[in-house]
Amino acid sequence: MDKAGLEYFKAIGAVQGVIANAPTIDEAIRSSLRVIVDRSGAESAVIWYMDARGDGELHPYFWIGPVDLTSRSHAPGHGAVGRVFSSQQAERLLAFDALQDVETAIDFKGMPVASMVCVPFASGSDHRGVVQFVNGHERGEFADEAADVMEIMAMMAEIAIDEKEAISRPWNPGTPIMELRDITREFQNGDVVTKVLKGVNLDVYDGEFLVLLGESGCGKSTLLNIIGGMDQATSGSVSYLGRDLTSATPDEMTEYRRDNVGFIFQSYNLMPNLTALQNLRLIGELVDRPMDAAEALEVVGLAERKDNYPNQMSGGQQQRVSIARALVKRPRLILADEPTAALDYATSIEVLQVMEEVVRDGTTMVMVTHNEEICRMADRVVRMRDGRMHEVTVNPRPAHATDLAW
Repeated sequence: MDKAGLEYFKAIGAVQGVIANAPTIDEAIRSSLRVIVDRSGAESAVIWYMDARGDGELHPYFWIGPVDLTSRSHAPGHGAVGRVFSSQQAERLLAFDALQDVETAIDFKGMPVASMVCVPFASGSDHRGVVQFVNGHERGEFADEAADVMEIMAMMAEIAIDEKEAISRPWNPGTPIMELRDITREFQNGDVVTKVLKGVNLDVYDGEFLVLLGESGCGKSTLLNIIGGMDQATSGSVSYLGRDLTSATPDEMTEYRRDNVGFIFQSYNLMPNLTALQNLRLIGELVDRPMDAAEALEVVGLAERKDNYPNQMSGGQQQRVSIARALVKRPRLILADEPTAALDYATSIEVLQVMEEVVRDGTTMVMVTHNEEICRMADRVVRMRDGRMHEVTVNPRPAHATDLAW
């Protein structure tokens, strides 16, 4: 057996292993897609799924790559994805063919398409969806062996669907309130330029709980700061509710932060010489229609602590005051940077329960964390790697804070 054939069988074995060991069909399909992407060197891969939403279109279920596909969909018969779904025949496209495909051009705008493989998957006579792979190793053409493994993976997914529960219904996003396009951020120290963000394209949706996940140095906190108007991108564009913030003046950015964004920090950042109530009232004086400070403390379960100073409260209580301080502004968007990193497990769960209630009441939450378990609470998880969006998981069944364990 030659080397290519050996790699082919190794890849099939790896896919079989992750599907067999996955606790749910959702994780089986996500894990197998990761294996194929790693083995083939694909730049992007997407599972398009025909859900029960009632619009008769394919929606993105899970994807790996630098493009945000959350709001995209495909009608059966239209574009490569739609054609493959309708015909149930795999397609391989080179750059010329892919660029002529309008649907693909929209999906992967800004990312050159060198080659593409689309593979159907089904359960019996029930057509489930399409797995799409874009760009082989170093944006080259997919090798025959890689394309074959992709088809095998789809067939394994079909078997897994038959043996386990159905794929969960994909999350239905609200209206985008923030759009980030081709965001880069560079820092210069003398002659040394450090590229922290390398072309991020992301939408933030009304009422969602979005988690930015990744190791230290991957760019997640820098991206959060740009979303919050505390930092400016080196290049790219940022808009909030249709308002372009890219070239906003310092005064305009101050207005944006004051009127629209609440912040929750890892280190609480409370004024040590002010009581909990006074900390909240101080923020309330900066906005036109603040929530009553006492009411905000009641929301986070600290009404009896209103006259305590920060040094008279535990870390978890201080963080809940920090959440209440964000709520006083009645913001549409709350940004949280590692809000539980300094807390123990039990206290973290208490804080996350409060944040869960805030999102349930309609506030959009964007949280930075390196804690994989917290991701189970989110509507979407964007995994950052080396300054780019690496993987997006849409969570159809967010867990409650009390379900988490680490």
